[in-house]
Amino acid sequence: MSSRDQLRYDVLVVGGGPAGLAAAVRAAESGMRVAIADDNFKLGGQIWRAAVDGENAEAAPWVKRLQRANVTVLCGLRIFDQPYNGLLLAESLDDVCELRYEKLVVTTGARERFLPFPGWTLANVFGAGGLQAMVKSGLPIHGKRVVVAGTGPLLLAVAAYLRRHGAEILLICEQASASALARFAVTLMQQPEKLTQALQLRKELAGVALSTSTWPLAAHGNHVLESVTISKRERSQTLGCDYLACGFHLVPNTELAALLGCKIDGGFVQVDEHQQTSVPGVFSSGEPTGIGGVELSLVEGEIAGLMAAGKSDVARRLFSKRARARRLAKALERAFRLRPELTTLPSGDTLVCRCEDVPFSRLRTYGSWRAAKLQTRCGMGACQGRVCGPATEFLFNWKPESVRPPISPVRLASLATIVGASESVHSGLSGGH
Repeated sequence: MSSRDQLRYDVLVVGGGPAGLAAAVRAAESGMRVAIADDNFKLGGQIWRAAVDGENAEAAPWVKRLQRANVTVLCGLRIFDQPYNGLLLAESLDDVCELRYEKLVVTTGARERFLPFPGWTLANVFGAGGLQAMVKSGLPIHGKRVVVAGTGPLLLAVAAYLRRHGAEILLICEQASASALARFAVTLMQQPEKLTQALQLRKELAGVALSTSTWPLAAHGNHVLESVTISKRERSQTLGCDYLACGFHLVPNTELAALLGCKIDGGFVQVDEHQQTSVPGVFSSGEPTGIGGVELSLVEGEIAGLMAAGKSDVARRLFSKRARARRLAKALERAFRLRPELTTLPSGDTLVCRCEDVPFSRLRTYGSWRAAKLQTRCGMGACQGRVCGPATEFLFNWKPESVRPPISPVRLASLATIVGASESVHSGLSGGH
């Protein structure tokens, strides 16, 4: 693929997770010329990447439909700029290409939220999903002692996966209260399929303690994790362990949507009942529009793909299914809301921005994300605020600033493409003079 390649599609789907797969399938089955682009080298997103080539009961039908519908798969492409409406620039391992589209569906998924606490930067302290992904990629976990901490059903899923691969799960630390979990269990009773899934996870984790109102206070070790101190119902306890897997909710990847000019409210892309964003011809579904899990991502993706293909009547038949999935998402949000005690975890010398080595003590003297960024370089490192940004939003209630290209780190040659595209647009608007 050369830097002059121009790929044109009726519908372009950005993001290869469940929402993206569903959107691409429904648009292609409706007769559109469709492509799905993802920065990873396999489709599936964080949850299905290791399953798309296997026999995963949820993923397999969508992958088969994607293949039958002749959707163009563009893996290993990282989108970094939009010179103008209808054109995205993407970088591959060694090149740049232009992706042109009539309709766009943004299904960029989410990433883990990291909350800083003393020792969180030690080796072998992972995000919960991150450790699971490492094990899927071959990290040996058999016989290793693991503490899983944070909040939400993801903790159980990760713990069960690690245990199936031979890990010794010492404890699951859930920051939500026992009463909050009890109320959520009542909600699950109204959705038998979800209740069955939860009971199956607990069966797989038989003998593993789940402690409510519990969270990590500090990780200890000489460069590598050796133990973790937890707050367990207002009492501290230290456990020797090999890995600590922390999961404090997900953060939607809204950078592309923001660059396109889509309205972002409360950290999520705002969409109407048709999954249409505030930008005409641009749709969004899945985690960027609200954290809700696989079922909600799939049905929102279907609706977005159908609407992008002009099949509004078919899309409307899925509205009631989406409403049911959204009710569960609301219940999840209420049950596992992060408690205010977690804002007190960092000590003065706890690094919040790992890329630029900015400690908590420096940041708490500023009143906004912009001020801290200008004075400390917080958020200006390799991750471009993707880790420290959500952390400071929770710790200080700071709001993120506007998004500018490139929205991800790129090569200097790719930056030159941005300049060239801008000059081309300017030349066209001025009539070539």
